[in-house]
Amino acid sequence: MTSDHPTYEQLAALPEFSAQGVPTAFEDINGHLNVRHYVGIASEGLDESLVDVGILQNWPTVAGHAVFSAEHHLTYLSELRTGDRISVRVRLVGRSQRAAHAVVYLLDDSHQKLSCVIEEIFLHLDMGTRRTAPWPEDVAAGLDARIAEHQALSWQPALSGSMALR
Repeated sequence: MTSDHPTYEQLAALPEFSAQGVPTAFEDINGHLNVRHYVGIASEGLDESLVDVGILQNWPTVAGHAVFSAEHHLTYLSELRTGDRISVRVRLVGRSQRAAHAVVYLLDDSHQKLSCVIEEIFLHLDMGTRRTAPWPEDVAAGLDARIAEHQALSWQPALSGSMALR
């Protein structure tokens, strides 16, 4: 793990999402968590974290809005194996009129270390047109409040530099 990333203790202080054990079915031929499950578990955790800012998991059906992933950057720091306890922590970095930037951390709670960092840009879509649209005012306010809360933390996320809000 590089010193650029926050410590396990700093991350563990954030709200926990998608806490679970790594099931045998998620293991690949190398004996560790398969890449598709790192992304899936991180995505579930991000979705759970957005409920409090007004982005419900059934948002497309109840409000005609959705979020779509536009970009990901993954950094693997340590492998996860069957039986390891894992959880997700999320830090919102910023937002634009139609997009948001997050860093999702997959923690290895069994060994108390950071396993994977997934940086993501996600977009707000109007499901009627299936095109990007400005965030609804209540969601924009919720995102802004969470971003301000995260900016007040004593540590900064290590960003890839490969993506930015537009």
